[in-house]
Amino acid sequence: MVCCMTDASSHIDKPFRTAIVPAAGMGTRFLPATKTVPKELLPVVDTPGIELVAGEAADSGANRLIIVTSPGKDGVVAHFVEDLVLESKLEASGKHHLLEKVRKAPGLLQVESVVQVEPLGLGHAVGCVESALDDDEEAVAVLLPDDLVMPQGVLETMARVRAKRGGSVLCAIDVPKDQVSAYGVFEVEKVPDAVNPDVLKVTGMVEKPAMEDAPSTYAAAGRYLLDRAIFDALRRIGRGAGGELQLTDAIALLIEEGHPVHVVVHRGTRHDLGNPGGYLRAAVDFALSSDEYGPSLRDWLAERLKQTDS
Repeated sequence: MVCCMTDASSHIDKPFRTAIVPAAGMGTRFLPATKTVPKELLPVVDTPGIELVAGEAADSGANRLIIVTSPGKDGVVAHFVEDLVLESKLEASGKHHLLEKVRKAPGLLQVESVVQVEPLGLGHAVGCVESALDDDEEAVAVLLPDDLVMPQGVLETMARVRAKRGGSVLCAIDVPKDQVSAYGVFEVEKVPDAVNPDVLKVTGMVEKPAMEDAPSTYAAAGRYLLDRAIFDALRRIGRGAGGELQLTDAIALLIEEGHPVHVVVHRGTRHDLGNPGGYLRAAVDFALSSDEYGPSLRDWLAERLKQTDS
């Protein structure tokens, strides 16, 4: 385990203190770029995806990030280590704007790593973190780095739902019905006393159902606020789809045993950084919202699309 920041207190009364980011994959869909560069370090404009996720976790109240890596994949965690030589050079040359950017990642929160020795699925990756948690941590957040959820803030809403209703809270997006087979899909029912209509009770989950078998169009969006009971459930499930330990199977077991599980339906944007097409859309979306890059990119895109249409 590698600790990259030591001044964050781990005993602040918050909905969750630890955020887990599974990052043990090989990034095969991005080869050859990921032959030497971890997928999580590919920049969305000028910021690695893993830093965007870490910033979301920090803004949502976490003060510790545990990155689950595979053997030899140390570069992801190294991104959060101070580079004093680079910082001194930038400061000496008066490049204070760049200096601020370089210092951001190491100052976000305490970062550690846990190694997933075998690629046995998301459930297994989450389970690897249990021994690193403090005894009094009742819940953990899990953020999938391939899912870029915009605007940020859904984790805070999820934390409020857990504070009121207990159990575990997940994030969902409403997808077109003809796309449900690409997702884990929730079976849901309305919560009678819910003020927010986007808070729903989960009664079941189906992994990548056929369109005609999907119980809803609400799909998992890579943000989970999990009660600590998830670790016991992970120990009691067998290998599921693909011969892996599936997090969805452990959540389904908790639901079956009466553990409260809710979703918050996110009405913003979700980009899939796990494939080149989604990654490109995320980069364009980010750049368009930037004061630095947006105006010129918008003008260029308008001209370029005119050429395509003609």
